[in-house]
Amino acid sequence: MDPTEQSIRALQTAMGQGRTTARELVEAFLARIDAYDQRGPALNSILLATPDAHAQADALDRERRQGWQRGPLHGIPVLVKDNQHVEGLPTRAGCRALAGLLAREDAFVVHRLREAGAVLLGKTNLHELSAGFTSVGSVHGRVRNPYDPTRTPGGSSGGTAAAVSASFAAAGTASDTCGSIRIPAAFTATVGLRPTQGLTSRYGVVPLALSQDVVGPIARSVEDLALLLDVMVGTDPRDEQTAMIRGRSFAFAEALGKSSLRGRRIGRLASRFDRQEEDEEVAHVVEVALKHAEGCGAAIVPIESGEIAALLDLNFISILAEFQADLDGWLANEPSAPVRSVAEIAASGLVHPEVAPLVAGAVSAGAGLGEAYEKARRNRARLRRLLDSLFDELELDAIAYPSMGRVAARHGEVQRANNAHLAADSGFPAVSLPAGLTMAGMPVGIELLGRRFEDVALLGIAYELEQAVGARRPPPSTPPLGA
Repeated sequence: MDPTEQSIRALQTAMGQGRTTARELVEAFLARIDAYDQRGPALNSILLATPDAHAQADALDRERRQGWQRGPLHGIPVLVKDNQHVEGLPTRAGCRALAGLLAREDAFVVHRLREAGAVLLGKTNLHELSAGFTSVGSVHGRVRNPYDPTRTPGGSSGGTAAAVSASFAAAGTASDTCGSIRIPAAFTATVGLRPTQGLTSRYGVVPLALSQDVVGPIARSVEDLALLLDVMVGTDPRDEQTAMIRGRSFAFAEALGKSSLRGRRIGRLASRFDRQEEDEEVAHVVEVALKHAEGCGAAIVPIESGEIAALLDLNFISILAEFQADLDGWLANEPSAPVRSVAEIAASGLVHPEVAPLVAGAVSAGAGLGEAYEKARRNRARLRRLLDSLFDELELDAIAYPSMGRVAARHGEVQRANNAHLAADSGFPAVSLPAGLTMAGMPVGIELLGRRFEDVALLGIAYELEQAVGARRPPPSTPPLGA
């Protein structure tokens, strides 16, 4: 069976009907990786294939033959971002200074996927230490965009996004500190959700800034995303932040298709469309997507709020202020880590030249960011209150804007027009889904921001919008093998 662009449900049906097996899916996806990741367009999205992928698949095939199916992910190959532990495999976060660090156990979300029957197919490349959004690192170089290999796929989860878009697996895991799920999703015509902080555990995940770090999936459709979320979301005593969802239930896949866009009120955040640095064609593609929503009965509500932009100015300060302490604390609990601090990483010289300035900056900043950091924390609290009031006063179901105001930059260029700060600073959930393509064939994403802990409702709106717009087009550089 050719797995290109196949949904998780389609793959599951094929296995259930005996038309394919988990082993055959592993082999088919590995064949695509062999053809397109280091050859052809050379996407460079995969750091390593899991050595026991075939054995995992064989065990799951045996379970199926014995009448046991763990759920919708049984036998489905998925990829894991290389800042997340997979037992027995290296976790380098794209950084040569971390070579030799071996995971003693799975990250919480990875364990949940394994227990649900997913085949852990491999680990994906990323922006080194997740500290940027062009997906370049010292371990494996630069990830390329499957829609135009001369451009970035976004980051930091660019390896996962590029690989999923190119059908190297059914879906994959990612993480988001300031856009690292949604930016690559927008640039690769995939779907990515930054969940409300606390829905997913960060245990076993290399931190960047714990006050903003979240884990989530990237998939080719909202439905596939929902199937992974149903497994990944859950409380974990090793991550106290997940205590916030104790007593709450989240059934993502079950809720899809049970409502419509009719009567929904979607805010159009003018400040994210009209900035000087925004690309007019990108904005137009998103406007057309909103017209589709309007045609399905949704009300598009204008939002004029200059205060939002003012509260986002200090986002980078939070990351710079937390990076050193959070990563140092994490390394202290990893016996096989070859370095023990960000200072050692900076001094090692084993960091990509495009990433080294941020690492050095985190060390040199030290305690000198105290006042600016406190201001950033106050701004976050003000932003949450402002968003809550906007949702209440305008009776909004979601707020919409371009995921990124420009298409993916060419390698080596500066990526501009980042709209990801709003969700990262507020902790509100946000999903990016395909809005369409530019005339040059580059993907454009539309981002929907929802209320905190209303991720299920947000994904339901995204699903309806996805059905109305139908914007996903597979990348031309990675066609079905033999086509």
